Amino acid sequence: MARVTVEDCVLKIPNRFKLVMLAAQRARNISAGAGLTVEKDNDKHPVIALREIADETIELNELEESLVKGLQRHVEMDGPENEDMDVLSIQQSQNGEEGDEDAPPPMEKLSSMYEDAEISVDPEDEAPSTEG
Repeated sequence: MARVTVEDCVLKIPNRFKLVMLAAQRARNISAGAGLTVEKDNDKHPVIALREIADETIELNELEESLVKGLQRHVEMDGPENEDMDVLSIQQSQNGEEGDEDAPPPMEKLSSMYEDAEISVDPEDEAPSTEG
């Protein structure tokens, strides 16, 4: 087959959208260094990908799996979901304070740091107002 048209590939993958997505993924794989299953014949990677699909020299299921993995933004982690974990418990676990029931809450710790500080506010220290 000298030139591959989409019509040759539609017989293998009837959905044109899926065909374009799979051919684009295969072309990306070829660009990344994947081995060719057909002769290069001075063709560009998308044409080579279409020729491979038309000749059925690649496994479409594997190509579809790599396409899905490449498009995923969120990878599911195996393990229990902690939806009800709040920010305070996360901070406490990071600071190693998880078993400290007698420890004051974070705001009380902050305010206790400034208990001894003497802060005076004199009306003379404030900026003069411009009344006109």
